[in-house]
Amino acid sequence: MALPSFETARLMIAPRTMVDIDDCIAMDRDPEVTRFIPGPWQDAAAHRAFLRGRIEADFGDGLGYWSIRAKESPRQFLGWILLIPADAIGPDIEIGWRLNRLAWGKGYATEAARPVLAHAFQTLKLDRVIADIAPGNAASIRVAQKLGLAPSRPTTYHDESFASYSMTRSAFAADIARQ
Repeated sequence: MALPSFETARLMIAPRTMVDIDDCIAMDRDPEVTRFIPGPWQDAAAHRAFLRGRIEADFGDGLGYWSIRAKESPRQFLGWILLIPADAIGPDIEIGWRLNRLAWGKGYATEAARPVLAHAFQTLKLDRVIADIAPGNAASIRVAQKLGLAPSRPTTYHDESFASYSMTRSAFAADIARQ
């Protein structure tokens, strides 16, 4: 199954490709953007190799990364959203997001994550989706909460403490029914 594209009121969300690699690298070079995420952000070769691996990986049917662009200026890369096995290994399936600083505080992460979460539960029929978030990352915690994900358990990522948020398909269905 190829990754679908999504459109919201303000955003175009399309499968990430190698065309997006330079935009991803530029975004990750902002230390505020990657402050809570361990990675090879300061090593140019390792960073490019990491991104290439993530862009070219087959995470399974309907799973992967999407690039986020504003409808009003479709050439402007706002960031990405993912739905992949946790830490690219699994078994849990994780939703995550990263946005350029210029896109912060506008509700884009929540808006982009909603159709991806619907895809996870309605199309892929996943039972549960998680989001592992660094405890100090208040903005990402707010996005998770707005999406209806609830704190589930502490976890670690590259030997750093993270909090895991999750949502089940039944909780997603109940949220949809309430709307």
